[in-house]
Amino acid sequence: MTSAGNAVEPFDAVDVIRTKRDRQLLSDAQIDWVIDAYTRGVVAEEQMSALAMAIFLNGMTRTEIARWTAAMINSGQRMDFSGLGRRTADKHSTGGVGDKITLPLAPLVAVFGVAVPQLSGRGLGHTGGTLDKLESIPGWRASLSNDEIMAQLRDVGAVICAAGTGLAPADKKLYALRDTTATVDCVPLIASSIMSKKIAEGTDSLVLDVKVGSGAFMKSLDSARELARTMVDLGTDAGVNTVALLTDMSTPLGLTAGNALEVRESVEVLAGGGPSDVVELTLALAEEMLTAAGRPEADPAAALADGRAMDVWRAMIRAQGGDPDAPLPVAPHTETVSAERDGVLSRVDALQVGVAAWRLGAGRARSGDPVQATAGVEVHAKPGDRVSKGQPLLTLHTETPERFGRALEALDGAIEIGDASPEVSSIVLERIE
Repeated sequence: MTSAGNAVEPFDAVDVIRTKRDRQLLSDAQIDWVIDAYTRGVVAEEQMSALAMAIFLNGMTRTEIARWTAAMINSGQRMDFSGLGRRTADKHSTGGVGDKITLPLAPLVAVFGVAVPQLSGRGLGHTGGTLDKLESIPGWRASLSNDEIMAQLRDVGAVICAAGTGLAPADKKLYALRDTTATVDCVPLIASSIMSKKIAEGTDSLVLDVKVGSGAFMKSLDSARELARTMVDLGTDAGVNTVALLTDMSTPLGLTAGNALEVRESVEVLAGGGPSDVVELTLALAEEMLTAAGRPEADPAAALADGRAMDVWRAMIRAQGGDPDAPLPVAPHTETVSAERDGVLSRVDALQVGVAAWRLGAGRARSGDPVQATAGVEVHAKPGDRVSKGQPLLTLHTETPERFGRALEALDGAIEIGDASPEVSSIVLERIE
């Protein structure tokens, strides 16, 4: 196959597609070439679509996934934090509803002298994006240069910002393609997408929060386990100290889903309060990150209680132009969903609450769409709580009240009230290393 410059390419895209279509193993050389050629524009979008579908249907071996991940890393730059003089630790969540954990977690871990380079993304569909949440703080900016990232890690210890365009550019192209070709939900492609960015980011250790349940990508424990195992193996093979926690996403995390609402709740956690499930998961992930970074004796619960984590949060927000004392924006329009009977709340469905928040304006249907800082859903009771008829269970927030109708449709059947208390399990379901 020849490119526009008439250079002879060592492979033909059709042969690579045929190999995977026929359930054969892709060679290292084929993988290296197809990722590089796709990044250069030599492999066309429709050809990569066909290859992604062949991978979706026929899978990949551990060796193929590792090589595919390495080829995506090699498509761009790698960050290097070795000059910081301290260990680095990072966390990645596979995405859920009300998942604001990065906000209190990054400053909390930084209290103990561990640098936290948290390169984050924006929300798509029903899962919220960390950068969208933080942009509800007046003045805060997501885009930093590599020099600014390094300076902030030295001075403050934690940074939450957008990943630069230079990290794994092949992934950026492939991610957009998977979204439009029904090949998102595929363990080899999810694992290589996440891990190519995280390994290129150059962190010493990585803790993965793999969500399980209705509000997560992975609906079953088995599929979440397979994804976690694949990502831990990829990290370990690349020399990154990697561990995964499988965590429950059947009900929203905390009491809010939406950008400014979740920032407010995160600040409550940093002030030593906040919902118990958010605190529990923040501490579980902090302990994993600190242990991986060589600080197993550190006590993150004490740093939440005594204000040290809040001090780092305020410094981190200020360093990126934000005002930690500025009031957060509030939606001008609200609507309440109340209990229809007395009883015990047995279910608040995470996916349906996430879709409602999205429809209220908290999320986006397409990359690049604007989001409302104030839109979202406030949850007033959790499964296991006793409720009485007429008691408010949810408050919907938006700047555009014409959105209430479709948001309420999304919540149809999301809440169940029974007579007996449901079994409420721990938020951390399993640990994989």
